[in-house]
Amino acid sequence: MNDQPRVIERLWQPAPKLGGLASDWVHAGSPGGVQARRAATVMLLRDEPGGVEVFMMRRVATMAFAPSMWVFPGGGVDDRDAHVLPAWAGPSPQEWSERLGEPVDVATSLVVAAAREVFEESGVLLAARGDDAIVSPDEHPERDADRAALLAREVSFAQLLQQRGMTLRTDLLQAQDHWVTPEFEPKRYDTWFFAALMPDGQDADDQTTESDISRWVRPADLLADLESGDAVMLPPTELQLERIRRAPDAQAMVRLRPPLMTVMPVAEMGPEGVRLRTRYYG
Repeated sequence: MNDQPRVIERLWQPAPKLGGLASDWVHAGSPGGVQARRAATVMLLRDEPGGVEVFMMRRVATMAFAPSMWVFPGGGVDDRDAHVLPAWAGPSPQEWSERLGEPVDVATSLVVAAAREVFEESGVLLAARGDDAIVSPDEHPERDADRAALLAREVSFAQLLQQRGMTLRTDLLQAQDHWVTPEFEPKRYDTWFFAALMPDGQDADDQTTESDISRWVRPADLLADLESGDAVMLPPTELQLERIRRAPDAQAMVRLRPPLMTVMPVAEMGPEGVRLRTRYYG
């Protein structure tokens, strides 16, 4: 993980459901796409005897975006993610702004959204009460009810933390990458990828309606499934799995502070059909 990052250019074959969209977009003159919605996703990592594992979900086939694809917990930024700042530990909003290259309010909303989404989709809460220790399930008996209220939009994440006297542990997150959905797709996201260590004493679960499978995976295994056609994922997910596979342990991956560049694959026609040309740090 000590290799200096370099800019890599790579051609990807789009998933079958996206190939037609990409081809139509190229033939239409590569018009500008719809505005991308800000989003955050979290690579939740742990060390096991077989190597680093990451918690992932396979989205249900009826989802409008990335159906049947393997993803990390994440989703769009909620309008309320930056309205009220929760009790905050770790890098300040200004420091996060400098790290992400975004205005303070945008950076704040992305960090809050990352922690909120991982709680909504896996039940893992990156928060503490009173000291540096992460809140355990025994210390948070209202966890299931709080999660349901958050999903029903009855409360914002900041309000939930305030009600429970908890502090958001932003120091447990590390920004890893920044990808924007190609312009040919009808639903587009401006997505920041974060890494986080799985907190001791907590469990990630499958209690989400957005996936039909939620489980810990070894990157090498899922990449092998991708190669054989038994798994489908978008290019940024594949790239993150390749990086995790190279990590000596979960701590090293979370400590990694790579330079950040905005990556947006661009569709182009070649001798073998449409491909996505992508430049990124690798």
